[in-house]
Amino acid sequence: MTRTAPLHNNTRFIDISKTALSQFSGFALFFLIGLFLFRIVELLLIQISHGLPLNFFDLLFKSFVIDLLFWVGILPFTGLLFLSLSLLNQRFTRLLFCFITVLFFCFNLFFIYYHKESLLLLGSDFFGYTFDDVAQTVGASGVLSFQSLFLFLLVLGLIIGGIVYLVPKLLLNWSASLVLLLIAVVMVLFSFPSRLKPRYTEDFANNLITNKSQHFYKEARNYYAGDTFKPDIYASNYLELLNTRLALQNSFDYRYPEYPFLHDADTSDVLGNFLEKRDSPPNLVFIIVEGLGRAFTNDGAYLGNFTPFLDSLSKQSLYFKNFLSNGGRTFAVLPSLLGSEPFAQNGFLALEENMPTQLSLLNILGKNGYETSFYYGGNVSFDNMDGYLRLNKVKRIHGENSFPSSFKKLPEFAGYSWGYGDRELYRHFLQNAQTDTLNAPRLDVLLTVTTHNPFMLVEQQHYLNRFEAYLNTLGLDPGQNDQRKKFAKQLGTVLYADDALKDLFNNYKKRADYKNTIFFITGDHRIPEIPLSTKIDRYHVPFVVYSPLLKRTKEIEAISSHLDVAPSILNYLHNAYAIQLPDQNAFLGKGLDTVETFRNKHQIPIMQTKTDLLDFVMETYHLNGDRLYQIYPNLDEEEIVNDAKKEELKAAFSDFKRRNREIAEGRKLLPDSITNKYAQ
Repeated sequence: MTRTAPLHNNTRFIDISKTALSQFSGFALFFLIGLFLFRIVELLLIQISHGLPLNFFDLLFKSFVIDLLFWVGILPFTGLLFLSLSLLNQRFTRLLFCFITVLFFCFNLFFIYYHKESLLLLGSDFFGYTFDDVAQTVGASGVLSFQSLFLFLLVLGLIIGGIVYLVPKLLLNWSASLVLLLIAVVMVLFSFPSRLKPRYTEDFANNLITNKSQHFYKEARNYYAGDTFKPDIYASNYLELLNTRLALQNSFDYRYPEYPFLHDADTSDVLGNFLEKRDSPPNLVFIIVEGLGRAFTNDGAYLGNFTPFLDSLSKQSLYFKNFLSNGGRTFAVLPSLLGSEPFAQNGFLALEENMPTQLSLLNILGKNGYETSFYYGGNVSFDNMDGYLRLNKVKRIHGENSFPSSFKKLPEFAGYSWGYGDRELYRHFLQNAQTDTLNAPRLDVLLTVTTHNPFMLVEQQHYLNRFEAYLNTLGLDPGQNDQRKKFAKQLGTVLYADDALKDLFNNYKKRADYKNTIFFITGDHRIPEIPLSTKIDRYHVPFVVYSPLLKRTKEIEAISSHLDVAPSILNYLHNAYAIQLPDQNAFLGKGLDTVETFRNKHQIPIMQTKTDLLDFVMETYHLNGDRLYQIYPNLDEEEIVNDAKKEELKAAFSDFKRRNREIAEGRKLLPDSITNKYAQ
């Protein structure tokens, strides 16, 4: 008797395993078919809404390859899980996999629809926002509209029906299922799923063929493992060994371990030679236009110049053509542009009450007698902007709740509105910036919201008609015209934003202090809902310095970024108007480069989303993750193979990430003795 029990148990184990292998094959094949069908639907949705960048069947084939490799990659793990659980309870295992399959495809549909609406891949940036911020962003994007919810319910019914009726018909015998799993195991062991992925040179096409679920779950895993922000150990070792000017070119001499970014101040004044000196310091007006990218701004824009007024203004200005934002979302623009500050873990603003004391244009100029204000057409608590402004002692903070009842909000979409349009914002600003405060210089920061998904306007039809008429003046070929028409709403809001800027300047010219005002116009990042041509395209924004004080104009080809703005303005005011500055600071930027010819003398870290610190620019090279790109004039770029140069950029980027991580962990930017003396 003692010898027959193990035989009975072994036989039962084998029988259950064979049954489980067969049943798993049905789920596995249904999963693969589902991936392929969702791909067809995804490409059709993109073709209808935006147009495809390449041939449908070429994109479909490469998408199928990526989905097949994704399927192969998860097959061993899901197969082992199914087999193990079946040995405990077969019925529970089948029900669990039914539930997992339904849940996977529901989320997959959400990821696909999010990409369709925003042309961005949803990744770990989802975890960098508060619930309220996520609700507002997703709601306003239209992902939760009635049509999308109807589509979701329809697909949900089809998935459940498929599981009930199709899975049983797809069962393989246990031996064929075992062979399939063994092939998948071998492929995973030799890393075939990651090595065989096809790629395109165009960023839009690459994002399109990417499996949206695979991208999200991989990003989520990296986020919780902290991989995005970890310094590259190998690059750090390389940095110690390299010890050349290339890896550390134009970096500061950091000599204070307790203050990771503290360094001696660079006092170079590059703006003073362009501006007349007056008896009193000038007013400074920052106009940050949501989504304003060079792709559709000013002369030479590859999508066409949809900002005729700003283009004319830039010809009377210091105009930086090859300028970079330091973030792919709005969260980065205030600390980068106004404070030249690092990102910490999820953006500097996300530190909230743990934000270290700092020096910025806001608090230094407030200490020196400037009246400081901030105007935003939306919820000023979004991204904790109000927390940052209060920490920097901004005296007047105007969000959507400060607008009078006579002002009209942007139309709601799916129950959400981003707030007030650009014209309303500028009108609100001009009403509050009364001429009776001319005894004190002003620093005003205006952040717009109109050129943001869902791109709704009060004068919607007027600007759709205006877009159609304006498009005919650009001289594009029929194919280009058809492609631009796919983005009529987006480009229509750009035309509106340009008209609103024109109105602002026409009205500001009536003010007595206009002749002593300097305007700084830029974008926080480029609108991503119009397909990106390259990785760096998302950060390519104009930067325009316009003023009646300008003695001469200049078009500047040299690369600079938002990080360089605050140091240059402070050095100019220090040299021309004796604004008091410390001998040391923690600014990341060295100042604007005003050379006419194309070059880059900066090290420029860029944070794509609140959880993706992947981009770094040094010399004329762009490091994106593990890929290296050569940058050309107009910020065109192409991927290159240059292992030595890649290691140089990785080394310098790793050094930045190490210091940035220390700020996230609680290190200070500056000693209290500096902030107490020079900041308000």
